[in-house]
Amino acid sequence: MQGAGGFFQKATPASQGAQNLLAGCIFDGLACQKCFCVTLDKSNRTEDEQVYEIGGVIMERTISAMVGKGSVNHNSRKFKAENVDGERSYLNIDYCNEPIKKIYYELFDEALERYNEKQTRADRKIENYYEKIRNSKQEKPFHELILQIGDKENMSAESENGQLARQILDEYYRGFQERNPNLKVFSAHLHMDEATPHLHIDFVPFTTSSKRGLDTRVSLKQALAAQGFKGGTRGDTEWNQWVSAEKSALAFVMERHGIEWEHKGSHEKHLSVLDYKKQERAAEIEKLGAEIEKKQTEFNVLSDRILNYDEGLERLQTVDKMLDTAPEYQLSEPQGFMSAKAYKTKIAEPLISKLKSLVKTALARCFEGWDNYHRLNITNGNLYRENEMLSKINNKLKSENENLRSEVKDYKLLRKVFGHKQIDDLLEQARNIKDHKREKPRSR
Repeated sequence: MQGAGGFFQKATPASQGAQNLLAGCIFDGLACQKCFCVTLDKSNRTEDEQVYEIGGVIMERTISAMVGKGSVNHNSRKFKAENVDGERSYLNIDYCNEPIKKIYYELFDEALERYNEKQTRADRKIENYYEKIRNSKQEKPFHELILQIGDKENMSAESENGQLARQILDEYYRGFQERNPNLKVFSAHLHMDEATPHLHIDFVPFTTSSKRGLDTRVSLKQALAAQGFKGGTRGDTEWNQWVSAEKSALAFVMERHGIEWEHKGSHEKHLSVLDYKKQERAAEIEKLGAEIEKKQTEFNVLSDRILNYDEGLERLQTVDKMLDTAPEYQLSEPQGFMSAKAYKTKIAEPLISKLKSLVKTALARCFEGWDNYHRLNITNGNLYRENEMLSKINNKLKSENENLRSEVKDYKLLRKVFGHKQIDDLLEQARNIKDHKREKPRSR
């Protein structure tokens, strides 16, 4: 390495410790005030998804998240504005376009019936929940989020980069509803017939188990709170927290396609994506923990059933002893001058009938018990193996999460030690070298 202004090399996968984002050393000697080593490393993705953490990122782009006006007819192209190029409308993607009144019926109709049944006064009943919310000053019938990567200068819809933006936004949207179970999407469209590719998502926020009004009702604040976004200061609202998380989710997809999220006016360029990865791993760990707990409960239930079987077997052994010793199951001596026919009819046959019934019941219980025992043992074994597998996955995810925490910590430390300007200069130098290497073969 040739001092701070020297060339950069991509790291080999020799040691895990050397694969952090940056590794540096400072000497107090006069010969070298600051000697800085940069490690450029690939992630552990598949061959066609591999992205360099530093120096290998193809481009940087901003993420714009805007509150839309909710013009569903415009979004679905029932009417076209002047800025729409109709010849490119076929490139748009229409994910869904359901009538909002239908969504309200599906979400709130049953809750509305339950609410009205409880009302003793006719004036407190709600005839049309959609109209009530539409005229409300507290809640909006629906909300719209618009997302865009870059701008018309660097991600034009007619360019190759625009096609890449289309692919990324499409991939991002596919996971939107799963990430946001309390935001019911009824209209979603990806537009390629305007200057820059962008995504419109219209949704109805709802909460369940509400203590006032309808038990399932419209509430943006409560819907986002149910998804883990708790409002703080005036600028740190539930909406702002949620939008930030969705930007991170989009940045996560961008990264897989070689695009780094450019934060205007911020030095923490990598942290958002890393924090999102850490958040995703934590959620997976929590989900697996719940699954393990569920399987453990099933395991305990089956164990109890096996113990009950063992108790039943002991009872059968007690019955066996009873048959040998209990007087009611023993053949008595003939009484006086009782004839053989009378002895058979009055004593022998009733006893034999009683014994047959007992044996049949015991055999049926025995076969049933053995069958349950074997089935439970098989199920128990499967549950044990499944539990072991989930535990291994859980441990792996915990390890990955710790690695992500370490990456974030290292990145913050380097920013603190070397200063934002020094790090930014090094990053810029790395990108220039990468671009130079790409252009060199072309010049030949």
